[in-house]
Amino acid sequence: MDIRQNLTSQSTQPITHQWLMSLLRDYKRPNDKVLDLVRLQWLQPVKRGIYIAGPALDADNPEPFLLANHILGPSYVSLESALSHHGLIPEQVFEIASVTVKASRRFSTPVGVFSYTRLPLPYYAFGIQQWKLTDRQFVMGASPEKALCDKVITTSGLVFRSKSAAKDWLLSNMRMGEEELKALDIPAIRQWLADAPKSDSLEKMIETIASL
Repeated sequence: MDIRQNLTSQSTQPITHQWLMSLLRDYKRPNDKVLDLVRLQWLQPVKRGIYIAGPALDADNPEPFLLANHILGPSYVSLESALSHHGLIPEQVFEIASVTVKASRRFSTPVGVFSYTRLPLPYYAFGIQQWKLTDRQFVMGASPEKALCDKVITTSGLVFRSKSAAKDWLLSNMRMGEEELKALDIPAIRQWLADAPKSDSLEKMIETIASL
């Protein structure tokens, strides 16, 4: 069994403790072998039960969005991370933000910071896409419309009582472009309103985008 070769072949995916136990099943103390691999820098811990290939292997690693899906599940990448991915906001985002049905959490790891904000069902399940990042890396993420709605809903104290307030937030605060906003699928958002938190604010946002 060539452990190095197996780890390298798996390097574009998060390496789980379960997978390692299968790989090391011939060892009497597989958990001790995992610690040895960490010391050799063949493995790098991300959080309990999840690893990536370590620097000594000089191998490709999973994209941060893919790690986000695995660090806490179920979840999908959303909020500023998805808005940046879709080109709706100009800023590069360094903290990977996701939405989950579990309690809100934040993980500071050796490979970055991953935050998770709770949103309720059935609203949570709307507007989730599969993003292809590489030939072997597929990620669950928010559509542009869902990422924007999630941002409105999860921003504390943000309430739109007029179209002018919504327009100011979209164009000035978030620095979104009018053409990108006009390209959003407004009918899709309307289908979510009955089950969405802050539905009145989302309705004002829809009216604002439609009037651009």
